[in-house]
Amino acid sequence: MIELRGVSKTVESGGRPLTILHPLDLSIPSGRFLAIVGPSGSGKSTLLGLLAGLDAPSTGEILVDGTDITRLGEDDLARLRGEKIGFVFQFFHLVPSLTAFENILVPMEIAKRRDAVARARLLLDEVGLFDRGHHYPSQLSGGEQQRVAIARALANDPPIVLADEPTGNLDSSTGRHIMDLLLNVRSARTSTLVLVTHDAELASLADARLTLRDGRPVDAPVEALR
Repeated sequence: MIELRGVSKTVESGGRPLTILHPLDLSIPSGRFLAIVGPSGSGKSTLLGLLAGLDAPSTGEILVDGTDITRLGEDDLARLRGEKIGFVFQFFHLVPSLTAFENILVPMEIAKRRDAVARARLLLDEVGLFDRGHHYPSQLSGGEQQRVAIARALANDPPIVLADEPTGNLDSSTGRHIMDLLLNVRSARTSTLVLVTHDAELASLADARLTLRDGRPVDAPVEALR
């Protein structure tokens, strides 16, 4: 489902090149759960952004379901993300002027789904917020906002879910509920799940783990994922 070939990321910092991610080869088969761990600044979120097509690599190819996303224009890339990738952010990134229901509805309206309204209601129910759909993000707790964000990520039923520290902004109990929800969603849909986390307990639930340090893999999960 996802394959990286010699993918790296270098940026300019203080007039000098700074390599955030050194060349990396990685294969993540369909339906597997990969946890990406490592200290702050190790390149975890950079790698996840590259997988999502939110950033472009300095070198290499990123194949999603056989399509090299590094060769796509913005319109085609946006279309692929809308169809194949759901992204869950640490800080929710909900639209504050829209209700929970409307936040979930947006990606389906962009995709012109005829069942958008009915599906948004089903997703609200799936994440346990059916009676909170009329509330705005400011009226919801952190855990509720993250549940809305998960429902939004699942709006178009993507085969791939990418989550960047989805429990990092929550207390431990709420974070556990959110992780249970993600795992249940993944199991029910047989989705591919890639999770960036600092939490060793969460990482231990994955099929395989990739540990990054200074932009380099400390261990290689390729064999474990096959």
